[in-house]
Amino acid sequence: MDLDLRKLRYFVVVAEELHFGRAAERLHIAQPVLSRQIRSLENDLGVEVFERDRRGTLLTAAGRQLLEDAAPLLASAQALVRRAKAAAQGTPTLTVGFMPGITLTPAMAVFSSIRPDVHVRLLRTSWDDQVQVLLDGRADIGVVRLPIDQHGLQVRPLFKEPRVVMLPAGHRLADRVSVSVRDLASEHLLQDPDAVPEWRDVALELRDGRRPEKPVIHQVEEKLELVASGAGICVLPLSTATFYTRTDVIPLPLEDIGPNKVALAWVASRRSPLVHDFAEAAAKTLGRPRSE
Repeated sequence: MDLDLRKLRYFVVVAEELHFGRAAERLHIAQPVLSRQIRSLENDLGVEVFERDRRGTLLTAAGRQLLEDAAPLLASAQALVRRAKAAAQGTPTLTVGFMPGITLTPAMAVFSSIRPDVHVRLLRTSWDDQVQVLLDGRADIGVVRLPIDQHGLQVRPLFKEPRVVMLPAGHRLADRVSVSVRDLASEHLLQDPDAVPEWRDVALELRDGRRPEKPVIHQVEEKLELVASGAGICVLPLSTATFYTRTDVIPLPLEDIGPNKVALAWVASRRSPLVHDFAEAAAKTLGRPRSE
């Protein structure tokens, strides 16, 4: 049985929405058509992936397993298409993802001296997509900030760097040389608390149950705008804070918080010589953050 990837994509959208009407709207198809496609997928698999009753649409055990496995499969299919199209262009190409604040110039220089025939493209990533761009083929290798979901990836540590807290100018702690996490217990963190577990463990807004809903923040610039306006604080790697220097936001060292770890990552199943060569160049040149 050959699995139809189109049906699988339809399934993922329904699984995310748990509502056939909303899923059909997202997919821009009629709901009866979507229902037939899901029934056809169930027939192909020989199992039911959804339970449908008056309470709504729920995933079965088979459906939960299929959803877990579908994401990497669909991402791999996207990566296959992207790499095939890139190969057809004739010029060898390597796309490198990188997180804000990380300087790739030394690694690029070494790699280019080894492989002058290769065109290198750079892709800036974020906390939300630094792994996804590797899985779906938008990037061949990435310089990532840990922690990440390492399933299916080869990860090679590069360096560690301190993290700092970003405060608005004029903040009550702004004249301090450094601060502890406990000094920030009464502040509102603009990030997911799990990203800063040291703060999470002492945060008053979590203890009192009064933490406001976290806005969706995709870029460092957005975080710093909110910090400058007094909406809250954020914790950043030192190199990122240094890169985004501005007068209305102050970075302060944190005394009792773990460092940020930077690493190389690529899809473990890939055996590309270009990925290997860039990894070696990066390991030789990016062993220490630029800000240290």
